[in-house]
Amino acid sequence: MSTDRHDRPRDHFTPRRGWLNDPNGLIHHAGEWHLFFQHWPDALVHGPMSWGHAVSTDLLDWTELPVALPATEAEHMWSGSVVHDGANTSGLGTDDEGPLVALYTSFDPVGLGQAQSLVWSTDDGSTWTPYADNPVLDIGATAFRDPKVLRHGDGWLMVLVLADERTVELYRSPDLLRWEHASSFGPAGSVEGVWECPDLLRVPVEGTHESAVVLLVSVLGGAPAGGSGMQYFVGELHDAEFRPTQDAQWLDHGADFYAAVSYFAAPGPGPVVQGWMSNWLYANDVPATDFRGSMTLARRLSLRQRDGRLVLVQRPVVRPGEVVHAVADEELAGTVMLPVAARSCRVVAEVDPGTADRVGLHVRVGAAERTTIVVDVRAGTVAIDRTRSGAVDFHADFPALHTAPLSGDGVVRLEVVVDESSVEVFVGDGEVVLTDQVFPGAGSDGLAVFAEGGTAVLRRLTIHA
Repeated sequence: MSTDRHDRPRDHFTPRRGWLNDPNGLIHHAGEWHLFFQHWPDALVHGPMSWGHAVSTDLLDWTELPVALPATEAEHMWSGSVVHDGANTSGLGTDDEGPLVALYTSFDPVGLGQAQSLVWSTDDGSTWTPYADNPVLDIGATAFRDPKVLRHGDGWLMVLVLADERTVELYRSPDLLRWEHASSFGPAGSVEGVWECPDLLRVPVEGTHESAVVLLVSVLGGAPAGGSGMQYFVGELHDAEFRPTQDAQWLDHGADFYAAVSYFAAPGPGPVVQGWMSNWLYANDVPATDFRGSMTLARRLSLRQRDGRLVLVQRPVVRPGEVVHAVADEELAGTVMLPVAARSCRVVAEVDPGTADRVGLHVRVGAAERTTIVVDVRAGTVAIDRTRSGAVDFHADFPALHTAPLSGDGVVRLEVVVDESSVEVFVGDGEVVLTDQVFPGAGSDGLAVFAEGGTAVLRRLTIHA
């Protein structure tokens, strides 16, 4: 993300300076959302990772705090997770309250070993104390990383990856300190790229009192838009063994959604996840001056029955926003510029394609650039076209059309969240999602709707400032 071309985003977290990538420990605790993230404050490319830290009361306005776990010459702090050990199973807390416990991958930059270490906090994450007997889990491997910890019965379950082997490993513990191997899953689904950042979630099934277990896995290559992306498996957890009941599916069909994990103890009916908005194909190359990298919007998850299988539905956490323009039941032919100038906004559109072949939106429109969200009625697809979105020549893989299958027919609902350097598209009410970075000029703030090859009807269009 570039501050020489753009202001900071309104709704997406970025660091004050330096590099940001994967979210680490995500936790809701004492009325605040805590976002820990991979961070190198002193450079704009991936390097010696520390844990950055930010807090929010609404997942939209963030306050960045001092670095929580700084890297040293002997140890880099790679991805992990944070839990509240409310029952003080670890014995690291006080008599009154259990501690926050962070487990992370301790990377040895000399020997290249990857092991799992632990720190704890008794002041709500302001300061952290290393466990004296670190690492708590070491198998002598160089690609063994990204522990995600969850409560499991009276104890704990850790999921992490043997990255090169494309497997998720499950370990269990009574106290967060002693871990034993319980089971393995994989290889399965997409295996072109190494596996990273797993998570196990219990997700409610809409319209029922049931839920299912969902395993998230990030893959470093072979995603639908090219490069890195995320797949998920729906299944069951038997004791400490994950068994899929469906084939793998893609979580996001855009290029820039990776390493998403869930918030521990999130209130509400379903889990809340947040990801890194980038792609390892070009993450080190996107325009930047004083910071590079941002998080996606947080998304609340549910499962829905669709065509004989369960699919994840993702609903973004957004500002209600003032409605600055609205239309209803209006015919649409050709391209119509809207009387709104916005570099950041949320557009909700319900479009009946009618006789049109293609319908959609142009956002961040300027003299020679635009980003297009297009529904191809004949092909049954929805896509983001960023080939003319602004700065695109910094990497050969960046200018592209990213396409997803469109479920259902008839009226199409699009919820499009546009920020300074990003477009997130939620189709239907989140059954299909595409997330892309874009780098338009500051003066590209136009919005338009279009129908090609026939006439469509805008059943509803609202633009929220």
